[in-house]
Amino acid sequence: MERGLYIAASGMLAEQVRQDQLANDLANASTPGYKADNSEQASFSDLLLWNSSTGAPVGSLSMGSRITHVVTDLTQGPLQSTGNPLDLALDGPGFLAVATSSGVRYTRDGQLMVDARGRLCTDTGNLVLGTSGKPITVGQVSDPTKISIDQRGTVKVGTRTVGTLAVMSLTGATKQGDTLFTGTPGVRPAGTTVQQGFLEGSGVQPAEAMVDMIVSFRAYETTQRAIQSIDTELGRAANSVGSATGQ
Repeated sequence: MERGLYIAASGMLAEQVRQDQLANDLANASTPGYKADNSEQASFSDLLLWNSSTGAPVGSLSMGSRITHVVTDLTQGPLQSTGNPLDLALDGPGFLAVATSSGVRYTRDGQLMVDARGRLCTDTGNLVLGTSGKPITVGQVSDPTKISIDQRGTVKVGTRTVGTLAVMSLTGATKQGDTLFTGTPGVRPAGTTVQQGFLEGSGVQPAEAMVDMIVSFRAYETTQRAIQSIDTELGRAANSVGSATGQ
């Protein structure tokens, strides 16, 4: 393949990945507990060029760019008061442990509800786990205001304690979906408190994400024009060779 085409095509593919990531961020600009991603680009290994007559090295030429990995920004988002007793936010580092169909996962999305069996769960149906490793059961509570959760995560229904939220530190946090993470859990981070009646806002800055999207699209267009230019020149070269051969 003509090297210029390869370099330009790799740039287009990298920008496509970046645009998909930015589009997902923008779609979750209002999702509680969502953490924005950053796509990091790097060059492919350089190709070493040699002088054909002397054999001496001339220099190196990059073979294009690629997305090496996507990094999630775990910076805490703003806490927003909702007044809903089943809304929770973590003020400080850490994650809530939840049980999913794929095993235990971790989240900062504190939109909770009570399922048909009286257990605390997220709005997507994942059961909220307590420090015992089991779901927290509050029973059939007709009035959610009877459920109180203190800053340590102790859950009470009236004056009866029913469990304590498992607030975990997480090493090697890796996003699984939009608001779930995997990683190696650890002890509760010092200083982290549970705020009842609050939700953590999304970590996406819509204005910045839109600017990044425009920049990425412009870069995509530039590499696209480069491919068109190279294709045109290759066509001219082929026609020139054909004309010379026919004479």
